[in-house]
Amino acid sequence: MLVPRQRASYSTPFHRDPLALPDGVKLIVWPVINIEEWDIHRPMPRQVSPAPGAVKTVPDVPNWSWHEYGMRVGFWRLFEAFRQRGIKPTISLNAKVCETCPDVPAAARDEGWEFMAHCYEQMSIHAVEDQAAMIRQSADILEEFTGTRPRGWLGPGRTQTFETLDYVADAGYDWFGDWIIDDQPLWVKTQSRPLVSLPYSVELNDITIMVSAQHESDVMLKRTRDACERLMQESAQSARIMAFGVHPYVSGAAHRVKYFEQMLDHLCRQDGVAFWQGNSICDWFVAQRPLKAD
Repeated sequence: MLVPRQRASYSTPFHRDPLALPDGVKLIVWPVINIEEWDIHRPMPRQVSPAPGAVKTVPDVPNWSWHEYGMRVGFWRLFEAFRQRGIKPTISLNAKVCETCPDVPAAARDEGWEFMAHCYEQMSIHAVEDQAAMIRQSADILEEFTGTRPRGWLGPGRTQTFETLDYVADAGYDWFGDWIIDDQPLWVKTQSRPLVSLPYSVELNDITIMVSAQHESDVMLKRTRDACERLMQESAQSARIMAFGVHPYVSGAAHRVKYFEQMLDHLCRQDGVAFWQGNSICDWFVAQRPLKAD
């Protein structure tokens, strides 16, 4: 069993040898849209409508319906926002969505979006009886649906046990996004072979901002603008990655989507911002930091 600091020892992008960006690129932006499958037969992963008396119920139809609105309506607003601006994000997908709502991943596949495995269905990975089998199953389903085996993994709610990354490596993935510990990619040890940790975000994420903290609808726009400014300054010395994560049932709501569109427009206006998918970030990093034998 390895704990995180045994998998990646302490270091900081302020002191590491600089990572260089391609000519004309000043900041890499990694856009991620999370598409989830909520099982009506279990307590919902999140709640927007607290149950009377704070008693969780099964079935939880009000909160399941909130999520389902995202699949039927919110997703298509976000899809069009990306399409109009020529941005091809990474879709973090519960594999079961390919079985229950195939129109959504089919649209992403046909548009050239990257698929990142995100569990079979949305539940804490601690509740999964056989993690190794589920992690392989997720990749198998996405490969069958898209024709390409996913190289990236994101745990549900970014949850891990101490063994999860060993299962991820054994299943053939190259990188993961669960660790919110850096602004640059990192090599991470597993029991079998190394993985690359990509810098995902919990602060530029609509669950944290809108659902957990209940902020106003324009807060993610403001945070992203401020983060972009600072990371672009720091990236002049050594490349930084700015990731953001959105969900159809949150950012795809009618009262929020215009701020999401304004956020994309702001990023598009910045000279030197490049929207990359996870595989491209991983390959760029590995080319500059090939893993050295111990």
